[in-house]
Amino acid sequence: MARIIQGKLDAKGCRFAIVISRFNSLISDRLLSGALDALERHGASQDEISVAWVPGSFEIPPVTRKMALSQKYDAVICLGALLRGETPHLDYLSATVTKELGSIGLEAGIPVINGVLTCNTMEQAVDRAGLKTGNKGFDAAVAAIEMVQLMKQL
Repeated sequence: MARIIQGKLDAKGCRFAIVISRFNSLISDRLLSGALDALERHGASQDEISVAWVPGSFEIPPVTRKMALSQKYDAVICLGALLRGETPHLDYLSATVTKELGSIGLEAGIPVINGVLTCNTMEQAVDRAGLKTGNKGFDAAVAAIEMVQLMKQL
């Protein structure tokens, strides 16, 4: 029989960093509330969670890198909201942020969770920050918990 390796949803004793964009704070605030709710529901204590606010999503990767490489955290959760405008700016930002976060996770050897929304409209963002489709901040935190526990088994 195959050996199954999977993470359990237990955040007790784990240390989490959250890097969050201040831009589009209507959405970011809701994502943060969801992430903190998930972490606390799964046993993380408030003193094991650090939250770093950055101006926008483009500034998330350098702060994430510094926190991930500090060896103070078991995972870094990145939250923000990018909304489509009249120019291709969203496409450039989302591609850059996604690529950088993936690289940081590999470099640091800890889970770096991309919870930065990329939406066409504010309505889509609001839906993903706690209305129709749940809260993606909550989902990102749950993914972080599972990945921390999985990494401990490897």
